[in-house]
Amino acid sequence: MFLSRRFQFINKLTKNRYINSISNVSMQKTDATANNEEIEVPNRIHRSSTDILYALASTVGRDPTAPHYKYHDDPFLIPVSNMSKRTYAMAQESGRKAAKWIREQHRELFLHQEAQPAIEEFVPKMVFNEESVINNTTLNDLILRSQVTDAVFVYNIMKEKNIEITTELKQSLLELICFYNNVEPLPEEFIEERWFKQNNETRDRSRKTWKDGDLAEQIFNEIEPKTTSTYAAIIRGMAKYYQVERAYAMFEQALEKQIDLDTTTFNAILGVTNFLKETADQRWELCRQVLQQMATLQIKPNLGTMNSLLECLTTFGNYKFARSCALQVLAEFKLLNIRPSLGTYYYILTIFCRDRSPVSHVIVDILNEIQDKEFSIEHHKDTYFFVTAMDVCRNHLHDKSIARKVDALLHTGNNYNLIGDSFKESVYYRHYFALLCQTEPVEEFMQTYDKLVPNIYIPEPGVMEELLKAVELNAAIELVPRLWSDMIIFDHLGRESLINRILNIMVSNKPDISIPIQEQLPQQFAKVALDIYNKIQETQGRAKKISFTGQMIGDILTLTVRGDDFESASQIFTNIDKNQHRIPGTPSETSLLEFVNSCITHKSPSQAIVCLQYTVENNMNAVAMAKQIHNGFTLNEVHLSKIKSLVGDSYLSD
Repeated sequence: MFLSRRFQFINKLTKNRYINSISNVSMQKTDATANNEEIEVPNRIHRSSTDILYALASTVGRDPTAPHYKYHDDPFLIPVSNMSKRTYAMAQESGRKAAKWIREQHRELFLHQEAQPAIEEFVPKMVFNEESVINNTTLNDLILRSQVTDAVFVYNIMKEKNIEITTELKQSLLELICFYNNVEPLPEEFIEERWFKQNNETRDRSRKTWKDGDLAEQIFNEIEPKTTSTYAAIIRGMAKYYQVERAYAMFEQALEKQIDLDTTTFNAILGVTNFLKETADQRWELCRQVLQQMATLQIKPNLGTMNSLLECLTTFGNYKFARSCALQVLAEFKLLNIRPSLGTYYYILTIFCRDRSPVSHVIVDILNEIQDKEFSIEHHKDTYFFVTAMDVCRNHLHDKSIARKVDALLHTGNNYNLIGDSFKESVYYRHYFALLCQTEPVEEFMQTYDKLVPNIYIPEPGVMEELLKAVELNAAIELVPRLWSDMIIFDHLGRESLINRILNIMVSNKPDISIPIQEQLPQQFAKVALDIYNKIQETQGRAKKISFTGQMIGDILTLTVRGDDFESASQIFTNIDKNQHRIPGTPSETSLLEFVNSCITHKSPSQAIVCLQYTVENNMNAVAMAKQIHNGFTLNEVHLSKIKSLVGDSYLSD
């Protein structure tokens, strides 16, 4: 209803503007006729079918408090942990894949047409067999749709049936197979699976995966005469899948035959020079030779050439040599009026800001150059810039102000589209949060925390531990109950270091109940401690469990005592006493003394004497506790004899 009213308003507004413009044009025409002036009608601006949606979206902006559009807008279906985010997104894509499988397996149920003209995506894919009627047109359609498996199958059937295949069609098939390495690509609609697959592929990005002797090489040998496109396809394919030695051999063969290769093919060779030579000097010399060949053949370099050279320089162990060469490359390409992309700046940061190299502030010069500019994808490494820049701000410079500038650039225009996949986005905010947590007052940091968590970013356990350290350093103990609640939601309960950290903060920073903001903290801390106790109890018997330590369970006992929850404290101490041979370590003497004081307050001498017995059995100082019990209770003969049997008469002396 809201949208329909808004569109009615826009239509009415557009109509009124049109009438006014007609009236203005008529008046201008009358005036122009009187003054013999020419009327200039502006050119028509082409508008796409979605321009009005972009215009409406620009008036709203991004809402950081709302979940991503890919999740259902239901509180019970919105993920609040990194694992559930990926699980929910992949589950949604699994549903699409299941629907697609049903459509392919039961194609007879989907023969009706949903729209006129028909939408190809709604139609089941054709199934080919040896009896199918095929021709060059069939193969060409499959190539245009990037259906690698079906295209290869149809090609083989055409070969068996001696159907003539044109050279142009063989060339197109060769390019398709070389680009995908004869592997069916993942459909474009499966974005989440594509992102997850890319994260796994980065681990094996330097491993040779080219299929030697496969169909690509067979088609290459069949094509005669071999053209620039033929050599370009096979060289790029081999270089892309790291069959680098044969790619370079093909490259030299093409040059010997005086075949004019294009710039992209030269870029592919430049991108793998680090695999062809061992030392930095040899690699740089090979790059110079390739560039000289380009100059001799009058092949104009482009952005890919510059980025391929810089990619090679990132592999140089000698950082001084790498920096010197990088500056030469940037100067040369600046003379050629080739503008860097974000991928170029990513390589520059990788070269200048290494772990064991001198500190470089090159990122400051980069940000001064590109500040307030909007970028689009020009190179496949453009999406690596922001995550690398934030890594440099945190680990190389440890500078909050520069990190703020990087984040401002990310949110300029549509630059957020270059954040990359969900994994890079998570790493970016991991560095950003950790840096702000270490350099900002905790009150200012929590403003950023409130804005981004949990819909944009969910802190990993390491970041949460940094936040707890900041809370402890700033004595902002009023944040502990909220952070514990977030730790439960974010599924961080399996981290023993986090549990020990939050217990230590609550025990070491005793709330001042005279301060209004801390008045309810003792009871809240007791609830948190009891919650921790119950969560650990629930994990017993599981494969991944957290075991109590003496210090941990002693802190829980202390907090329940301070929160005036004597019943829970008694249960916890009973667990300590019964399982003292299973629990490594012992609670501190301070924890046990506070429990005895609570026993005195709640008039429970039997519990206090059991605590005294536990102290004696674990070789702790029991005299002070015995004095405390003797002075706090009116004891009968049974209790006095028990105390005497444990510690003797020494507790009666001053």
